[in-house]
This record gives sequence, structure tokens and C-alpha cells, in this order.
Amino acid sequence: MTKIDPKTVEEPWRHPEIEPYLRIEHVFKDFDGIPVLNNISLDVYKGELFSLLGASGCGKTTLLRLLAGFETPSAGRVFIDGMDMTEIPPYERPVNMMFQSYALFPHMTVAQNVAFGLRQDGLRKGLIKNRVEEMLAMVGMEKYRDRKPTQLSGGQRQRVALARSLIKQPKLLLLDEPLGALDRQLREKAQFEIVNIQENLGMTFIMVTHDQEEAMTMSTRVCVMDEGRVRQVGTPTEVYEYPNSRMVGEFLGEMNIFEGIIVEEEATMTVVKCPGIESEFYISHAVEAPVGARVAVAIRPEKVMITTQNLPLTRNCVRGRVNDIAYMGDVSIYHVVLPSGTKILACMTNHVRLAERPINWEDEVTLTWRPENGVILTA
Repeated sequence: MTKIDPKTVEEPWRHPEIEPYLRIEHVFKDFDGIPVLNNISLDVYKGELFSLLGASGCGKTTLLRLLAGFETPSAGRVFIDGMDMTEIPPYERPVNMMFQSYALFPHMTVAQNVAFGLRQDGLRKGLIKNRVEEMLAMVGMEKYRDRKPTQLSGGQRQRVALARSLIKQPKLLLLDEPLGALDRQLREKAQFEIVNIQENLGMTFIMVTHDQEEAMTMSTRVCVMDEGRVRQVGTPTEVYEYPNSRMVGEFLGEMNIFEGIIVEEEATMTVVKCPGIESEFYISHAVEAPVGARVAVAIRPEKVMITTQNLPLTRNCVRGRVNDIAYMGDVSIYHVVLPSGTKILACMTNHVRLAERPINWEDEVTLTWRPENGVILTA
């Protein structure tokens, strides 16, 4: 392959001539004969903030520990910047890890915690002092340099842990649920802070999280894992808007899923008939399945338009009754039951106050959706 700086190319993963910075090749891992990672292959490019997303027990933390060198694969290889790291011990890898617990030394000050790795490497005191001041300034912790971890808030400890992880300028920074200990407001603020630091440094981050919103907000790409396997890799838009399987679609937020049969299929469209739905689903994309094949049609609630108008029933249009309303503050999710008993979720932004809501319980409503809003799932 020809070496091209991925920073000069948008979405380097779409360019086969660009070499991955991290390559994981057919990695297996088992504990006492029980498989935890099953044939994992991934390419991550320089400067990415790449997220491993999945439910507890899916293998994402084991994969992160394997990249750090804390675990050894049962089979397969790991390459970082072209070098085989599979058998290299943790202390010799160009990798650092920010733990979920932050793992700060309670008897050391903020500055001493951040400087720890450089002191272990035997760097000169003057150089250490300058690097520590730079890192503390980067994470906004200069004023707290002489405090102990017990004198800091959760958000402040998170910043110190990040500074300590970055100060040795690793080729790869691994983050294990880095925001899990923070409350919602702090977590949302910290998401943007980490992204800004990562972009400014141009460093490659691999983050483990089970929080879909966190992964979607922060990542260049997301790897959805389940039962030790990679289910889908793509940009946040790709995995959310175009899930490749029912598992991915249901894991990433709410989704209406209907089982049906393909009744028409052409190069630019597919028509699916689903039991319990009066209307046919007209979808503006083709699928690699013949007429008569059983598939599932998926539509996000926010793509379903809801109105009290009695619109004519055509394709992508049904009528039902509002059975329940989930008020979420900025949006409301309407649970609409069709005459057949099938339930469809529709989401509406709350432009007006609750008392002025245009649609209420037991209202007869019409639901519609655009042809491009449906996704056919064959897996």
C-alpha cells in the first residue's frame, strides 16, 4: 500500500490505498474454553475517535484490554502503525489507557499524578514540569495542580486522568467507559471536551461505551458488538439510519420493526406487505432478496409523521388510535394502536406547552412516512 496521510483525506476508511493505523486480524479470545471474542477483524485509521459499542458482556472491554496488552489473544494478530504488537508486553507498547475508575493515586497531588509516567521514564525535572503544565492547561486544571484527588469533583478527576493518559503522547489512547462516573450534565460537557482535545492533538482514540448517545455524539465511526462478534461498523449516521440487522437497529434507540413479504422489487424500490398493516410499505431502495422473501421493515419513530387529519389511505399511510403518550420534555412519543392491534411509535417535537398539545390520548390519528425512511432488514 502507498502511505498517504489520512489527515488530508476525509473518511480515510473509504480509500483502500490508505493503511490502517490499528489493524486487528481474526482475533479470538476465550476464558476456560468459553469464547469471549469470536473472529474480530477491525481497521482503525490515524486520528479517529473510534467507539466499541455494545451491551455488557459483548466483549468490548476484553478487546480493549487485549489492545493494551493486558490480555493475549487465543488466535489472531494486532498491528499498531504497521508493527505486530500481539506478543509485546503492555509496558513496551505505544499505548496508554484511561480506566473507568480513573485510578488516580490518592496520596499524590494533581500535578504528581499527571507527571507519574514521565518520572517513571526518567525524564529531566525541567522537561517534566513543562509538559505537566501544558497538559493541565489543556484540560483546564492549572488551578488545581496542588490538590489531592479526594479534593476534586468527579468531572475534575476525569480531566486529571485524561491528562495523565495523554502526557506520554501514546500512538493509541484507550478509554474504558471514560464518562460513566459522571452525571448527565457533566457527561454531555465532557463529551465535547474530549472530542476537542482529540481533534487538536490528532491522536487516535479507541473508546469503550455502552451509551449509544455517547458513541453517536463523539465518534468518527462506531463498531457495534454483540456476543463477541462485530455486527456493524460505520459512521454514527450509517449505523443509526441504515442498520444492517435487527439487532443493530433495536440496540440503537427506538425502532418500529414489522415482519413482512416482498411483493414488488426493482432496482430503485421495494414494496413489502406486512400482516396487521393495512398499507403496503413502499421503500425507495432495492434489496438483495427476491419477491416472496420474508424480511423485516424498520422505521424510526422520529421518521413517522402523526396528524389528526383524516388522510386517504395509500402506501406508507395508516390510521389508528393513540393508546399512550410518553412525554420526554423536548419530544413526545405516541403509542398508536392500529385496528389489527399492531402498535406503531411516532415521535413529535414539543413546540408548544403540554396543556396545548394538539394530539391527546384516544385521538384518532393518521400516520405517514416517506419512502426513504424505511429500511429493509434481511439479517
